[in-house]
Amino acid sequence: MPKTSGPIIKDIADLSGVSPATVDRVLNKRPGVRERTAKRVLQAASELGYLPETDTHEVFRPKPMRVVFLLPSGTNPYLKLLGDRIKTAAEATTGYNIRARVYFIDSFNPQLLSEALRQHGEKADGIAFMAIDHPLVRETVAELQDAGKHIITVVSDISGVPHAAYVGLDNRAVGRTAGYLLGRFMGPNRGRVAMIAASRTYRAHEEREMGFLSLMEEDYPDIRVVAAREGHDDRSENYLHTKSLLEEYPDLVGIYNVGGSSDGVARALRESGRGRDIIFIGHGLTPDTRRFLLEEIMDVVITQSPGVIVQNTLRIFENLRNGQEATEDVAKLTMQVVVKENLP
Repeated sequence: MPKTSGPIIKDIADLSGVSPATVDRVLNKRPGVRERTAKRVLQAASELGYLPETDTHEVFRPKPMRVVFLLPSGTNPYLKLLGDRIKTAAEATTGYNIRARVYFIDSFNPQLLSEALRQHGEKADGIAFMAIDHPLVRETVAELQDAGKHIITVVSDISGVPHAAYVGLDNRAVGRTAGYLLGRFMGPNRGRVAMIAASRTYRAHEEREMGFLSLMEEDYPDIRVVAAREGHDDRSENYLHTKSLLEEYPDLVGIYNVGGSSDGVARALRESGRGRDIIFIGHGLTPDTRRFLLEEIMDVVITQSPGVIVQNTLRIFENLRNGQEATEDVAKLTMQVVVKENLP
């Protein structure tokens, strides 16, 4: 496109009814202008003869928004499934002018997460990540926001720092749901119930644990919940924790796996021969948890659609790019409670 002088930009602004700054954004393909406004500016430029038709099409084709997803690495099958959905969405024609990439980083290290946010924030227009609620991470998010980057948290939110949006469930309600179901499944039987946490560095896991404990205390005060053990979403750690719990508490009647990698828990239950005697509730519908439900080793899987998470996140990025309200026309993410008989 030929260079335009100040007076020319003013002429276009006057005809299209916008500010010269908006005209400058449109002609230089910078984000933050609504689509209909950009069309009006380009039409005015064409009518005034300042923009040949071929250039009109070229200018109106904005550069793709560069978006990065940061997810925890490890053996959690649900997060791997979420990563696969992001890759699929990035390769498909989604209707969004977004170029998305996904990277897996150390799951529980706030220093590495903070460094990854800064590194990708240098080139990306927006970052969606599963947040560790830590001062280092909060400080980095604040810096990126100040630099004009769009930050979205997924699955697990962050507190005390403004960001564009959170895409995930109310995890306190999730934990209370797990407690309610476990208590109802237990019936008149009584014994101990164990929690296997992933890590309290994730607000999602902390809130699920709090919700679970509060419901159990309110509705089932005669059931003793033994101390949670952190398995860091690792199948081997979850396996060893479950074996230890089974040996230490012969009266164990229920297990709630707050995080992921339920395959480690299921393996220990299967080996013990008590897989159908202990109520087992976990998270994330994946091929392995589907199999555990069919085998009746797991009783309930509480999940959220990874496809909806990805589409909601991309939609929010698109809204932010166009200067719209972040959650405009974004579908509500719902909690899904899956048992053997309603497997989708």
